[in-house]
Amino acid sequence: MTEDEELTYADAGVDIEESEAATAALLNAVGNVVDTEYAGMLDIGDQYLALATDGVGTKLLVAEALSDYSTVGIDCMAMNVNDLVAAGVTPVAFVDYLAVDEPTEAFAEQVGEGLAEAADRADVALLGGETAVMPEVVDGLDLAGTCAGLAPKDAVFDGAAQEGDRLVAWPSAGIHSNGLTLARTAVTRDHEYTDPFPPESDRSIGEVLLEPTRIYTDLLKPMREHGVRAAAHVTGGGWTNLSRMGDFEYRIEDPFPAQPVFGFVQDLGNVSPEEMYRTFNMGTGFVAAVPAAAADDLADATEDGRVIGEVAAGDSVEVRGLSLS
Repeated sequence: MTEDEELTYADAGVDIEESEAATAALLNAVGNVVDTEYAGMLDIGDQYLALATDGVGTKLLVAEALSDYSTVGIDCMAMNVNDLVAAGVTPVAFVDYLAVDEPTEAFAEQVGEGLAEAADRADVALLGGETAVMPEVVDGLDLAGTCAGLAPKDAVFDGAAQEGDRLVAWPSAGIHSNGLTLARTAVTRDHEYTDPFPPESDRSIGEVLLEPTRIYTDLLKPMREHGVRAAAHVTGGGWTNLSRMGDFEYRIEDPFPAQPVFGFVQDLGNVSPEEMYRTFNMGTGFVAAVPAAAADDLADATEDGRVIGEVAAGDSVEVRGLSLS
């Protein structure tokens, strides 16, 4: 591929449709799995025990290039606790799994410090985990985790939006921990991770890519209080995640502005606007569907919430005229 050709996530090595098909095949083979869009739930009487598991992905390669692992622990926990929040579940405990080709005290300490910082932000208990040394399996390292949560049965979100609902959203901190394969492929066409980031010359490109994922546990209480029906954590698949709230048309008229890193990736990779929104959060990290009468109050009840659109009849995600499905 030449440098002026349009780059897609699939070209970079990640095909979302193939990934979803593989996940569905795994669940079908296992059978008897009670699974919501964001967490597996176990009925334990008057409440649910929920589990979510996720990892940091290829963001670790940027950390490795900079020898800076201080934030990836935050990403690891955020990806898990945010999924529980999207289900209406309170995260309570977390365990991590670190696989390495060669144990190194320095980077393990950095990872641990990031996990501890994230546990404090999310108000969850960090119960430890497992470090596996597998030089024949892992080249470098991989970091993943599992978060357990609890919720009274009447507190879990229904999971289905309704026609006429308004969409309230909260900004991301940047690129978070999805789409990094595309972002890395794009920026390394002409740059090194250590090069200055043009919009902010006091930071390197790698530092901007490593900006940790925002943790949204503080949204759980106000979302419950204002009758949120369903929520979407905008992760892999970008804005198509909104379709997890049901088969409707999601009309986005006033999203948060995308941080400069997204324009940088788009320009260097010659990525289409539609592909950007199908891959990245584009400045908006979390979205909730709420009855129209409660939307403004929910936005006002949080530090930086805002009404960005509405739910209508149909089967698509429309962001400022861009159709993503």
